[in-house]
Amino acid sequence: MKRIFLFVLTNILVMVTVSLVLGLTGGSRWLDAYGINYQALMTFCLVWGFVGSGISLLLSKFMAKTMMGVQIIDERGQYGDLVRKVHQLAKVAGIEKMPEVGIYQSPEVNAFATGPSKNNSLVAVSTGLLQQMNADEVEGVLAHEIAHVANGDMVTMALVQGVVNAFVMFFARIAAFALSQAMAGNRDSDDERPVASGFMFHIMIMVFEIAFSFLGMFVVAYFSRVREFRADKGGAQFAGRAKMVAALRKLKSKMDWVDDSQDSIKAMKISSKKGFMNFLSTHPSLDDRIAALERA
Repeated sequence: MKRIFLFVLTNILVMVTVSLVLGLTGGSRWLDAYGINYQALMTFCLVWGFVGSGISLLLSKFMAKTMMGVQIIDERGQYGDLVRKVHQLAKVAGIEKMPEVGIYQSPEVNAFATGPSKNNSLVAVSTGLLQQMNADEVEGVLAHEIAHVANGDMVTMALVQGVVNAFVMFFARIAAFALSQAMAGNRDSDDERPVASGFMFHIMIMVFEIAFSFLGMFVVAYFSRVREFRADKGGAQFAGRAKMVAALRKLKSKMDWVDDSQDSIKAMKISSKKGFMNFLSTHPSLDDRIAALERA
């Protein structure tokens, strides 16, 4: 599924890795021999849930540069005007340390912002966007991304993801323990091993974590859609509503040009089509975004 964004994928991998390491090293002491210490388990899951989210946040710029092939640019090069425009908007938004600005090769009309904080951020723009939008439309897109940075959306999403991680880890272990108990009825009566032990128990935890992480994506996607409306509003404030609406209308007109056969990971995608998996979309439909701005 190409539209599963990188941030959630990294979280899932971190949680599964943590679970595997803890299982192999005997670090799962919150499980008693004949039951579960629920208080200790929840504390454990909260700590490690936020560790996974925090690692994803800290790696966000590096992962974007690596997976999307983002090339950092400066004011002295071919795209100097783009860098100056990003910095101008950042100053209007009250950002103290200017974001890094990057370009990545793609025919998509797309852009994204990422980074662990508003003073340590990256704004990246596709070559397709620069080729197919005029100056006002590009400014509208950049203002939207700067609004993400100024709002601290990556930190907010990391907190949301941390809570989701904690519940995923908690319920995965509850489910694995319950399944282990159900399977224990078939064991020999003289088998004194704890129910929650063994390699298969840890495999069950990982399977449940992946399944519950998929359900958690609906929650994360909802909050992501909310932040898009906020970023549109901020973009209209920084660049003007007319430019923001013009940018969204151009995006809408170019939607059919997006090459969905690409293998590149479309993290934090600026555009999203309606469809069967709409509830997993990280962005509202462009029609809804345009309507929200026009009502403002």
